[in-house]
Amino acid sequence: MQMNLKILLIAVTFITALYNVNAQISKAEIVATGLTCSMCSNAINKQLKSLTEVDSVVIDLNTNTFVVHLKKEAMISPRILKERVEKAGFFVGSMIVTMNFDNTDISENIKVEKEGIALVIIDSKSKVLHGETKAKIMDKGYVTQKEYKKLTKSLSKIPSYLDGNEDDYHIKIN
Repeated sequence: MQMNLKILLIAVTFITALYNVNAQISKAEIVATGLTCSMCSNAINKQLKSLTEVDSVVIDLNTNTFVVHLKKEAMISPRILKERVEKAGFFVGSMIVTMNFDNTDISENIKVEKEGIALVIIDSKSKVLHGETKAKIMDKGYVTQKEYKKLTKSLSKIPSYLDGNEDDYHIKIN
């Protein structure tokens, strides 16, 4: 009886691990600010490509957008991507991440855990997310200063937004 319980426990752990792999960030679209030339974008490109979790980076020089494709089984937080842009000497003006959701119920001001990343849903009606979903990170450092000032006023009803906890990512589902 104990042997069957151990096998069941191992199977559940394995299935849970597979589920988590499917819910990872698969892509991040980063708009960088402060760039003045192609050498600036090259510095960010090198920083992002140096991450072992990154599969490829596609750059749009007209919009200063870096589309970061992550390796299939890689686990990375948006903070690491932001830190790499900042290490190159620039700032993130916008970050949209693409994540897989598997029948996840969401509604306004609900916290959802994905791979140890705490996501707080803002500006969203109740719905069920399934499949690849784009989410814009609305926290300080992931939007422009001007946009952040507006957000602090409009999102003042969400206590976790104002406390500045870097472990909570406030996202708007696109």
